[in-house]
Amino acid sequence: MKVCIVGTGYVGLTTGACLAFLGHEVTCVDNNEAKVGMLRAGRSPIHEPYLEDLLAEAGHNLTYTTSYAEAVPGADVVFIAVNTPSLPDGSPDLKYLSSAAEDIGRNLGPGFTVVVNKSTVPIGSGNWVDAILREAHTGEGEFSVASNPEFLREGAAISDSLYTDRVVVGSDDARSLEVLYTLYRPVLDQSFTAPPFLPRPEGMGAVPLVATDLASAELIKYAANAFLALKISFINEIGQVAGKVGADIIQVAKGTGLDSRIGSRFLQPGVGWGGSCFGKDTAALITTAREYNLDMPIVQASRDTNRRQRELVVDKLLDELRILKGRTIGLLGLAFKPNTDDLRDAPALDIARRLIERGAKVRLHDPVAMARFREEQPDLAPYLCDTAEAVAESSDALVLVTEWPQYLEMEWAKLAVVMRKPIVLDGRHVLDESRLTRAGFRYLALAGWR
Repeated sequence: MKVCIVGTGYVGLTTGACLAFLGHEVTCVDNNEAKVGMLRAGRSPIHEPYLEDLLAEAGHNLTYTTSYAEAVPGADVVFIAVNTPSLPDGSPDLKYLSSAAEDIGRNLGPGFTVVVNKSTVPIGSGNWVDAILREAHTGEGEFSVASNPEFLREGAAISDSLYTDRVVVGSDDARSLEVLYTLYRPVLDQSFTAPPFLPRPEGMGAVPLVATDLASAELIKYAANAFLALKISFINEIGQVAGKVGADIIQVAKGTGLDSRIGSRFLQPGVGWGGSCFGKDTAALITTAREYNLDMPIVQASRDTNRRQRELVVDKLLDELRILKGRTIGLLGLAFKPNTDDLRDAPALDIARRLIERGAKVRLHDPVAMARFREEQPDLAPYLCDTAEAVAESSDALVLVTEWPQYLEMEWAKLAVVMRKPIVLDGRHVLDESRLTRAGFRYLALAGWR
């Protein structure tokens, strides 16, 4: 099939690369000429494991352009995968979605085209996009709008696309559902040959297809992200109780997660969630409910708890150091999670600014996200250090914010001897306390009694 992808961010580029690998002819359109230039040169503008490998593997089926006139006509499916950032009131900013829909409508060719909202959009956006398309479309072709939400984890986006838990498609038009079933059939049947660099998981079987109406598909995405955000905030809240009663939060999480009704995923205590999805989507869900005179206290509580986790880092350091003014605090990890350079809503940004407000000096490091950090956070860029060792030099404490494997495996004893106070606050509960203690550190956990 011929596919057009509008937007080459994390979702759009991953979707395009995977569909091209499955044998579809894919054209990616983006108004950022620099990004298109990088992609034409075989380089990915984002850090995502195996993405450049997949782009190379499927390169014969991939085209990149800045022109809707090149990308849209003749496409069987057009995916809209543009950014929908939050506005100050929590509702999503839909200006990029609106602009993309207008450009698609003006360039639709003859025949039948399925226009798919791949971006996470408010419930009812399918109808809104349909209206924009009809106003902009002046040709003879037919089209229908569908929703196909993504469930990708940054850092595992390729695996989550090819070996997904489920495919959700929503439309009020039966033809659209049939087209999308055909498009995704290699994934649903797992009939494709796995890429050599990312083997199919052992025991992987057929993938369930959830075919539903537009509104239900849109709400499935919000409900899934809200529930995952809630699980993280829940275990962090339990972690604070563990600290008061002397319980081991890691064992509490393990014992809780082994219940098959609950599951262990997303029960990792730490500084909380960040990234482009959970914060934006929970805010949008609350805003949507408010339009119908509904409150969502559970979802709101998950957001409140997540915000407090970032404040807790500063509180823990205050308890240990007593005074933060003039202290030097090193933060290890800037991306919101490992295996990505995404800094959107990253906990490290809030923590760094809160420490600076308290009069502390900060030092920052990340093994992958430094270049993006300099570009996107110019006010904090002067605090960057080239190595973790430079962060530790004469510092009063280190905070592990992002659990990069490089930090877990480094020689911590060498850091302890160059610090003014060898204190480490494990913000992700992944460091070996006994190993850190032997290395000369005073080990602090974000949740727990230590």
